[in-house]
Amino acid sequence: MIETLDLKPGVTIELDGRVMQVISADRHKTVGRGAGMVRTKLKDIENGNVYEKTFRSTEKVAEAYVERREHQYLYSDGENYYFMDNETYEQVQLTAEQIGEQRQWLKEGEAVTLTTYQGKLIGIELPNVVERRVVKTDPGVRGDTAQGGTKPAVIEGGVTVEVPLFIEVGEVVSVYTGTREYAGRA
Repeated sequence: MIETLDLKPGVTIELDGRVMQVISADRHKTVGRGAGMVRTKLKDIENGNVYEKTFRSTEKVAEAYVERREHQYLYSDGENYYFMDNETYEQVQLTAEQIGEQRQWLKEGEAVTLTTYQGKLIGIELPNVVERRVVKTDPGVRGDTAQGGTKPAVIEGGVTVEVPLFIEVGEVVSVYTGTREYAGRA
């Protein structure tokens, strides 16, 4: 059991017979003598639905023990995505539906973490920061800072990211996968 004050994004809990992953957790103090509150957004691992739930800060919830194993992304044949366990060298096949929008971040040869609960695959976790080559962007015009000094750029995988004006096509940049924000040059 863990206290609701310890909930943070990525933690997996059991709630009402379902396995839920915390997407966000905001702590709120109440005025007066009341206990604080923790407002959460939870994603149901089975069906992907997102729920909002408010807990009292004094409550406890059961933590779901999820196994995380590092795998290497090998390739895709269009419908399926193939990963190799780095320890046992076994291959795992996932469908495009199981991966969802995260497939745009996959790059052959890179490491990802596959998560399982009671032997059932529940998802993949991407690295926080990835390095990708800029595929398309407009040239930056010197002195053009009316828009905050950034411009849109399309990186490998088709993701559009706001980058500084000095970034050009062919450069490798670091990007935060969770927020799609520019992190710097690689």
